[in-house]
Amino acid sequence: MMPGKNYQTREVRVGSLAIGGNNPVRIQSMTTSDTRDVKATVDQIVRLADAGCELVRITVQGQKEAEACEAIKEALARQGLGIPLAADIHFYPPAALRVVEFVDKVRINPGNFADKRASFKTLIYDDASYETALNKVEEKFAPLVLKCKKLGRAMRIGTNHGSLSDRVMNRFGDSPEGMVESAFEYARICRKYDYHDLIFSMKSSNPKVMVAAYRLLVEKMQEMGWDYPLHLGVTEAGAGKEGRIKSAMGIGSLLLDGLGDTIRFSLTEDPWEEIAPARELASWAENRAGRVGAFVSPLRIPPEIPAPLHRDGSVVLRVKPEQVEKEDFFQQVGCEMQLGRPVKGELAADAIVADFKHPKLETLAKLGIPTLDRFLLSVSKTPHLAARTYFEEQRPQDPVILDFPYEGPMQAAASYGSLLCDGLGEGIVLPLEAGLETGFMILQAARMRASTTEFISCPGCGRTLFDLQEVAGRIRDQTGHLPGVKIAIMGCIVNGPGEMADADFGYVGSLPGKIDLYVGKERVEKHIPMEVADERLIELIKAHGRWIDK
Repeated sequence: MMPGKNYQTREVRVGSLAIGGNNPVRIQSMTTSDTRDVKATVDQIVRLADAGCELVRITVQGQKEAEACEAIKEALARQGLGIPLAADIHFYPPAALRVVEFVDKVRINPGNFADKRASFKTLIYDDASYETALNKVEEKFAPLVLKCKKLGRAMRIGTNHGSLSDRVMNRFGDSPEGMVESAFEYARICRKYDYHDLIFSMKSSNPKVMVAAYRLLVEKMQEMGWDYPLHLGVTEAGAGKEGRIKSAMGIGSLLLDGLGDTIRFSLTEDPWEEIAPARELASWAENRAGRVGAFVSPLRIPPEIPAPLHRDGSVVLRVKPEQVEKEDFFQQVGCEMQLGRPVKGELAADAIVADFKHPKLETLAKLGIPTLDRFLLSVSKTPHLAARTYFEEQRPQDPVILDFPYEGPMQAAASYGSLLCDGLGEGIVLPLEAGLETGFMILQAARMRASTTEFISCPGCGRTLFDLQEVAGRIRDQTGHLPGVKIAIMGCIVNGPGEMADADFGYVGSLPGKIDLYVGKERVEKHIPMEVADERLIELIKAHGRWIDK
C-alpha cells in the first residue's frame, strides 16, 4: 500500500495509463470543443497533454461524435501522442457501444444511461416493479459491459448527485445513499459478467455531500470486499478562487483521508487551467494523507454547542504588530471608515488572534471584534489528523475554533474542510495576509455560513450551447451581491435541472441562442432568447424576494 493510503484499490489500465493500486494520483480534464470538430478537439488534447494532463475525456452525445473519436485518435497517433481518451456518455447507449471501439475508457452516468431524465415526482416502486426496472437496465447495459470486457476497455461509473433516476430517489432518496446505490446497480451487473475494469465517482456541486458520498461508497465497498479505484471531483465548481477552494475542499478532504486515485478540477475556465491546481493539491496531500482509526461515518451528527462568535461559523484573523501599524489595518479586518472612525462591516472578521496589546485592538474589541484567548485548537503537525483525534477522544462541549498552519487557500480549504464537512469546529483562523475573502469562501464551501452569492457553473464540453466563461462572468457581475443565493449556470440541458443539485435559480442552455430558467428543479421559462435571459433571471430572483440592491 502506498504511504498515506487508507483504502488500497486495484490497478485499472486505461490505455497506457495505470490508475489505482500503487500508482500516484492521476490528473485529468475534459475538452470543451465540439467533438465533431476533429482539429479543434485534437488541438485541445495536445494543449492539455502539454500542461500535464494524463487522461482526457470527450463528450459523445451521438453517433457522429462517436465516429469523430476514431479520427481524433488517429490524428493524435500521427503526432506521436498516446494520451488515453475517455468518452462521456449521457442518455444514448448506442453511442457508447460504437465509441468504445476507439477510446480507452467509457464514462457512463448511472442516473441516465438506461433511465429517462428524472421528473422528481413521487413514484411507487414495490419490490417486483423495482426488479423489473433493474432487468431493463441490464438489457441496455450488458452489451456495453461485454464489449468493454472483450476489447479491454475501462469504465467509470460516474454518479452525479443531481442526476439520480426517479427509481433510485424514490427508494433511497436524493442523498449519498442514493448516489452509492445508483452506482452499485451498474457495478453488480459488471460483476455478474466478471468485468472489473471499473472506476467509481460520486460527484456533487456541494463539497459536503460529495465527501459524504465517497466515504459511504468506500465504507460499503470495504464491507463487500470490493477494491475499485476512485475518481474524485466537485462538479460544476465554478471559476477563479471560489472554484479552486470548493474543489480543494471536496477533493483535498478525501485525499487527506487517504482516498482517491485520479482527480479533476471542474472549473468554468479553459480546460488546461484545471491542471496546475489539481497537480498542486495532489502533490501537497501526498505526504499528509492518512487517518487515525476508522472512517468517520457520513451520518455522524456532532453535538449541538453554541458558537462563541457567529452562529454559522467564524472567521478569525491572526495579526502581527507591524500589520496593526498600517493605515489600512481596519479595512483589512473588514471595517468601514466613517468620518475617520472604523465601523464594523457586515463581513468583518469575527475576532482577532494576537500575542500583543495595541490601542487598535482595543478599538476593535469595542466594535465587537474581540481578541480571542480561548476556544482555539492550534495544531501544527498533520493538523487534520491531530484535530480529529482531539474531537474523537476529548469530545469537547465548548466551541472550537480551528487554528492550522496556513499554506495557501486551497490547502486551507482541504485541511479545514476535512473537519468542517463533518461538523467538527465552529470557525477557522487565517493570517491577515490570507484575506477575509478566503475565510468566508471556506465557510461557504463547507455549507456553514453563506456570505455571498454561490455560483454553480459547469466547465463546459462539446454539448455547451453558449460561451460559458463569458456568460458566467456577466451573470456573476450582475448578481454577485446576494448572500445565500445559489445560481446555477449550465451550458446544456444534460446539466439541468438535475445537475444543478440544490441551486435556487438556474440558467440553462436549451437550444442555440435559447435559455431555460429554473427555480429549484422546476423549469419556469422555456427557450428564452439569450439577449433577454439575463434580465429575466434577475426578474425571477426579484419575484421570489431574493434580490437586494447593491
